[in-house]
Amino acid sequence: MRRVVVTGMGAITPLGLNVEEFWKSLKEEKTAFGEITKFDTTEYKVHLAAEIKGFQGKDYMDFKAAKRMELFCQYAVAAAKEAMEQSGLCMEEEDPYRVGCSIGSGIGSLQTIEREHKKLLEKGPGRVNPLMVPLMISNMAAGNVSIQFGLKGKSLNVVTACASGTHCIGEAYRSIQVGDADVMMAGGAEASITPVGIAGFTALTALSTSKDPKRCSIPFDKERDGFVMGEGAGIVVLEELEHAKKRGAKILAEIVGYGATSDAYHITSPAEDGQGAARCMENAIKESGVKLEEIEYINAHGTSTHHNDLFETRAIKNLFKNHAKHLKINSTKSMIGHLLGAAGAVEFITCVKEMEEGYLHRTLGYQVPDEECDLNYITEHAIEKRIEYALSNSLGFGGHNASLLIKCFE
Repeated sequence: MRRVVVTGMGAITPLGLNVEEFWKSLKEEKTAFGEITKFDTTEYKVHLAAEIKGFQGKDYMDFKAAKRMELFCQYAVAAAKEAMEQSGLCMEEEDPYRVGCSIGSGIGSLQTIEREHKKLLEKGPGRVNPLMVPLMISNMAAGNVSIQFGLKGKSLNVVTACASGTHCIGEAYRSIQVGDADVMMAGGAEASITPVGIAGFTALTALSTSKDPKRCSIPFDKERDGFVMGEGAGIVVLEELEHAKKRGAKILAEIVGYGATSDAYHITSPAEDGQGAARCMENAIKESGVKLEEIEYINAHGTSTHHNDLFETRAIKNLFKNHAKHLKINSTKSMIGHLLGAAGAVEFITCVKEMEEGYLHRTLGYQVPDEECDLNYITEHAIEKRIEYALSNSLGFGGHNASLLIKCFE
């Protein structure tokens, strides 16, 4: 199999509109939680979200192009622009049919659905926007990124709810491994802080109803009561190793393992014994040839819902046995909330930055220990430590599990 490396990263997040700003905010232990400003939440049980502030699509692309994209696509294109620039990839020097795209979105544009449904009811079917469908559908993040940068190779949109971003990076990795592409732009994008988005997840009892920004997204804490909705995008440039070396690219990290399984259990709850997620992590680690004892760090899915945090903890214990107690585990969602289809991609970027700088961020908000969640979730202070491997987990509604094993490049 061909080796696959990371040469560029881009992020649009609630804590920063580029990777360095986002990373700086993580190190300063900032959180992005506040009152929802996108619509009136007076009648809602949920009032907090992690909104992106100060983003303007026209700052990253042609104004007319931005007008033909909904917010999740604008986030994707903006993050892809940063990733492309960091990678130094010049499309004029590449075979465009060897450069592909694998970018997912769990939901697509709820804004389009809300807006056009209102028109349908108030003004009739003849007033619905002719572009409603291409504005709405989730594959348009990949489509728009491909169009903006001239990527004519394989173009994918893996939709696995909260695991979408991780699966998209994993499938891009596989595509390069087996020779389907030399370069892939990969990740996820989401923008679901809308009336129906918040109402739907609230009805599912998935969202935190806390009104305290410091006690809303609290992964692994006994008082956790749901996740906080975030938004944004994370995009990375993946390359075949020799291709990257030939053009003198700076290599940020290497992907050495990818696992994907299904719980085949329940449409929203992970399997209670954690076996699906455990097998997923095991597959990623086995592919790398690394021993379980060599893994020191996991960036957990860690949503702050009761079931996820408990069952993910069980999964880690099931796989690592006694070594689980020696693992360092954190949840980036404790600072930016849950970016749904973009979560895994932004967390992948977090892992790469942590490995680069030898710094594992703290899981914020944690106060009350849970007897069943008894591992080291890095709750007291950040850890300065060089790690060779980072395992990033994502678990999605429908029982979708995805794990990526990232290695310091040598």
